[in-house]
Amino acid sequence: MAQPNSRIEQFHKMANDDPTNEVAHFSLGREYLTSGQYQQAVASFDRCLELNPNISKAYQLAAQALLGLERRPEAIQRLTDGIRRADDRGDMMPRNEMIAMLKELGGPVPELKGSAQGDRPVGEGQVMCARCHRVAHKLTKPPFKGALGQEVFEKICADCWREWIPMGTKVINELRLPLNDPQAQKLYDQHMMEFLNLR
Repeated sequence: MAQPNSRIEQFHKMANDDPTNEVAHFSLGREYLTSGQYQQAVASFDRCLELNPNISKAYQLAAQALLGLERRPEAIQRLTDGIRRADDRGDMMPRNEMIAMLKELGGPVPELKGSAQGDRPVGEGQVMCARCHRVAHKLTKPPFKGALGQEVFEKICADCWREWIPMGTKVINELRLPLNDPQAQKLYDQHMMEFLNLR
């Protein structure tokens, strides 16, 4: 696997080559955060959320970067915004993790509506999509074998899956991923899950 600095370079190139690639900005932010470059991490997560404000995990990681910069009030605000967004979308795992972080910082937990998913009828051949948060047509079958393929089938609409296909091609080409390498496949899957909001 690539070392952190080379991964930063890879994701930086992806973000520069396609400034609208929210996954590239998210991944770049995560690598900056891991390497302790908090200012750059915040900038990358801000750009990611500008492109797609529904990526709940980006609020959480941005708050961690802000804490690294000792900008506690901004971290509390970022967590508050992220909790509201995650609650609206029904993203329970990041929502609960951000609530725990907020409580640890002594910030007030915002009033939550709870997921509205249960109020929306999902008909035959439809799915409540984890990415676009709409009831939409589901895929006719899992896009590939295994547990992850089944998860995509059960949680992602056909439109969002079609959006991933060209993005996945970019990931393969720009990171030069040989998909017969298990580590490269793992990195590809990670990008896919982030794009589809499955983590």
